[in-house]
This record gives sequence, structure tokens and C-alpha cells, in this order.
Amino acid sequence: MDLAFIPSPSTGVVHLGPIPLRGYAFCIIIGVFIGVWLGNKRWIQRGGRSGTVADIAVWAVPFGLVGGRLYHVITTYEPYFGEGGHPLNAFKVWEGGLGIWGAVALGAVGAWIGCRRRGIPLPAYMDALAPGLALGQAIGRWGNWFNQELYGRATDLPWALKISDDPSIGRVGGTYHPTFLYESLWCIGVAVLVIWADKRFKLGHGRAFALYVASYCAGRAWIEYMRVDEAHHILGLRLNVWTALLGLVVSVVYIVVSAKKIPGREEAVEPGAPDAAADDAGTGETGTESKKAGAKAAKAEPETTKAAPKTAEGAPKAAGSGKGSAAGSPAKLTKDADSGSRSGKDS
Repeated sequence: MDLAFIPSPSTGVVHLGPIPLRGYAFCIIIGVFIGVWLGNKRWIQRGGRSGTVADIAVWAVPFGLVGGRLYHVITTYEPYFGEGGHPLNAFKVWEGGLGIWGAVALGAVGAWIGCRRRGIPLPAYMDALAPGLALGQAIGRWGNWFNQELYGRATDLPWALKISDDPSIGRVGGTYHPTFLYESLWCIGVAVLVIWADKRFKLGHGRAFALYVASYCAGRAWIEYMRVDEAHHILGLRLNVWTALLGLVVSVVYIVVSAKKIPGREEAVEPGAPDAAADDAGTGETGTESKKAGAKAAKAEPETTKAAPKTAEGAPKAAGSGKGSAAGSPAKLTKDADSGSRSGKDS
């Protein structure tokens, strides 16, 4: 008898009149909002404008949803195009089935289009968005809990996930490893790691995003290995395990190579946006305001040099004085002092 376990919802859908409210869809939507919110905060810190992340997300999110669904349908085509499959079910995204690999890949294409339209470097945008993507995934994974899917091997651990029996889809009831929870917690850790590393090492030119990909793939490889749902295998390993390992290697190589070729961080991330360097220095001025202040100071500087140089005794030094001149005589000094007082140029 299981004394403790994580219960699964009896249903993943709540009907508000004729409108079905699906837990899976809600998790995805909330994850997108959290990702954009955090990405916007980080973009402003990098010197960008508020709202830019959301504007580009208008391109990235639809592309990501299409990419995620395409990856799932291609790699798990049997329920849709196999024997007895239903092709139209491939469009039922709300029932679950989004591959993170396709979502990130095609979502990056949408982000590239949005960045290109705004004159923004894509690597800088992806760096700002990286921790938000991880948090969005952490929330989105709870959609699998609502659908009772993508769980791991059977276990009697206190945090085991209780799955209900459903012969219509071949689901056997019992307690299993809650791989959705493992991945959700791992993604939170990835977000914290990227935020810390970015602050500590000033990651730029796509390296914060590469760190997110590498660290996520490292966790996904062992979590994927625990799952028991149907999947294609290559050399005894699930396809997604190989994908995760490939993503890990490519990301690490990119971090090492880019750090040598283009070290540091981008100085400007958005045309016409405030200068982040001035904000980081605590001046509270934008780059444009700093330049204006510098120009005013440059104009004022000649004003301070108009006063005539003084001698050690504080009296004006007559121009053209030299050997044999009368400039140093008491009478001459008195005359110069009177003239200076009347002109107002000396104080």
C-alpha cells in the first residue's frame, strides 16, 4: 500500500459553460508570460527599451508553437499517420505534444525575424530571454501533470506520481517517477544558474543562451532516460537523449569558441535606447543626456580661461612685459589695476 504519493488531477479540462479550459494550455500560456516578463526586465538592464521583448515575442511564440508541434508529430508520427492514426489530431495542440527542441529552434527563427525588423542583434536578445525560457519551461511542464503523461518508471518513493488507469489509450495505473516535476525543478535551477553566471561573468554574444541550452540538455538527458512512454530509439537510447547530448556538446563548443573570438558583452543592444553603461555607473543619465552634459561642459570651459593669469602676489601680469619694460613699475601696476576694475574682467 502506498502511504504517500503525488496525486494526479481527475481531469485536465474544466468546462466554463460550452468553453473548455484546459490545464495544459494554461500552463503554456502562463509560462510564456513569465518568460516575456523576465526577459523584458533583463533587456532593460542590458540597455534596451521596455516592450521590445514582447514585440519580438509576437514573432517568436507562434513560430515556437509550430516548431514544437512539428517536432512532436515528426518524431511521434504513429498516432497521426501510422496504422489507425488520425491526421487531423496533429492540429490538436491543446491535447499535449510539444517538443522543446522544435519550439526553441523555430522560435529562434521567429525571434530573428523580429530582431532584424528592429535592428537588434539576435544573440543579445536570446541572452536576455534565456532564464525566462527556463522558467517558462518549468511552468509549462506542469501541463504534463494535468494530462497524466510523460512520467517515468514505476516507483514506491514518497514523491511518486499516482497515475490512473485508462485502457482506451493503453495507460496502466500505478505510481511512477514524476519526471515532469524533476524537469520543472531542474529548469528552475537552470534559470538561477544563468542569471548568476551572467551577472558574475558578464556573458554576451549568445553565451548566456548557450549556457541555458547546455545546462538544460545535461538535465534532460538523464530525465529522458527515465521515461517509459513510447519513443524511437537509436543504439539503445531514446531519440531525445541523443538530441540532448548533441545540444550539450554544440553549446559548450560555442561558449568556448565565441569567448575567444568575441570576448565581453555587446556595448549597445538596441538602436536609440539609453546607454546601459551610464545606468550601470549609477549616474541615472541616458547616453544622450551624458553627451549633452559633456557638450555643455566643453562650451563652458573657455569661459573660465578668460581671466588673465595672475602673479604669485595676486596682481595681473601685464602682457608683453620683458627686460627693460616699465610693466613692473609701481605706477604701471596701479594703472593696470584701475583699468581691470573698470572693465569687470578680473575679480
